[in-house]
Amino acid sequence: MNIGIIGLGLMGGSLGMALKKFPQKYNVIGYDHNKNHLKEALLLNLVDEVTDDFEEIKKCSVIFLAIPVDAIIETIKELKDIDKSSTIIDFGSSKAKISNSIPKEMRELVVTAHPMTGTEKFGPTAAIEDLYTDKIMVVCDIEKSGKLQKDIASNIFDDIKAKVVYMDAQEHDRHAAFISHMPHAVSYALANSVMKQEDSNNIVALAGGGFKSMSRIAKSSPNMWEDIFRQNRDNILESIEIFNKEMMLCKKMLEEEDWEGLHKWMKEANKLHDIL
Repeated sequence: MNIGIIGLGLMGGSLGMALKKFPQKYNVIGYDHNKNHLKEALLLNLVDEVTDDFEEIKKCSVIFLAIPVDAIIETIKELKDIDKSSTIIDFGSSKAKISNSIPKEMRELVVTAHPMTGTEKFGPTAAIEDLYTDKIMVVCDIEKSGKLQKDIASNIFDDIKAKVVYMDAQEHDRHAAFISHMPHAVSYALANSVMKQEDSNNIVALAGGGFKSMSRIAKSSPNMWEDIFRQNRDNILESIEIFNKEMMLCKKMLEEEDWEGLHKWMKEANKLHDIL
């Protein structure tokens, strides 16, 4: 089975590595608008071959879209004329706009998924062989996909050892806003607020593990995250508003020297790790 991967960064490159463990089953073909990414993907053995011809990718039995969410919407439209036995799987971090934008005549060809994994790094050199192993793969609006496409996606997700969870696309986007998207906004805000108050020498000297952990995802690609914020704007606004209320509550307790209340507030937050 020829599998085409559009986008050879962290997600696409890691997928290629995972699929290459099955040489008798899959032939992995990479495509990327960045010519250097094509060369790097081959050198790093992320794929079996690369092409800069989009028509070659359109001939693949399965096409993965591991590209920014706005580009996913446009690329699916460019795949209108692919064979009706093909399967398209997108890995976008927001789902409702992608799912709703797919042309009706090809909707059953598409499986909309979001792997809940990743790092702040990007590009082919960021690829990790076991990135998807034991990680959640959220599949949205599965009832809109064809039976063949469901089966193929399910088999591939089994092969890369992902744990599949099914969800409505709008439900996914609201959950993702709180659990993934808003924390990125917080990390960007933290990084900007510190850099505007402290010089680089003080940051290097005093930044401990906590700061590094919280600011790590501020290294994430602005190109990718701007698109995600745009597509999931309303849910992210709601999540930021609720987060701000918690920050204002903390501020109020500090102003009023309500140490008992502050202690209880912190104790409540500790319960999160009983869940995780």
